[in-house]
Amino acid sequence: MPIQSADFYPMTPREVVVTRHDYADGQSFERHSHPRGQFAYAACGVITVFTDEGDWVVPPGRAIWVPAAQPHAMCMRGPVTMLNAYIVESAQQRLALAEQCQVLGVSELLRHLLEQAAQVADQPSASERDGCLLELLLHEIAWMPRLELNAPLPREPRLAKICRQLLDQPSLGTGIDEMARAAGMSRRTFTRLFRQHTGVSFVEWRQQACLLAAVVRLGNGEQVTRVAMELGYSSPSAFATVFRRILGEPPSRYFQ
Repeated sequence: MPIQSADFYPMTPREVVVTRHDYADGQSFERHSHPRGQFAYAACGVITVFTDEGDWVVPPGRAIWVPAAQPHAMCMRGPVTMLNAYIVESAQQRLALAEQCQVLGVSELLRHLLEQAAQVADQPSASERDGCLLELLLHEIAWMPRLELNAPLPREPRLAKICRQLLDQPSLGTGIDEMARAAGMSRRTFTRLFRQHTGVSFVEWRQQACLLAAVVRLGNGEQVTRVAMELGYSSPSAFATVFRRILGEPPSRYFQ
């Protein structure tokens, strides 16, 4: 169910303004961009973000940073409560925020700051307290750690097409030879171009694509065993080992 893209913040001279919105499962924003940078926090539910550079998955309790003027689309996986901090470009530059999309961790302090800032978003001017709160919010956003929850898309058209297909139906069972044939390349050419255009090997990229799919499904309450086996892992423990190595915690703890 596409939603018409819009900038959900009032006209304000403040460097940052925070809004809160609830969305139903499957609601989406078609490709659009914002004049301000967008820090989108998934208070509950899972958000997927699509750009020309790749796909991104935002689990519950995490956020994504989308720089100003970055074209992107969004889709809600399950009921989603989203808090957005919209940040002017001058503040983005002053705080050295990334110039590309990134999924970020969210500290307990930042969660409280976002909730508080959303309550003053519609006020025409900020009090001294609100000004301090918003400034602290900006600095806390700048301190958040980056999470490896994206799959970069190659620019090469043949590779991009088959990568999109694998993202739609990810599986560890999809092999290099199969992908090379689908792209109309030899195995050697495929592996060389894949690393050249993505910066990683196909095996690493395939694992990341499966991890993104797992995060979406686990974030919506599916069982670890079912997700692991359907994505092609040899066992739930093998899946948990990979999950923990990349995201720092086992699935059972990550979604608590």
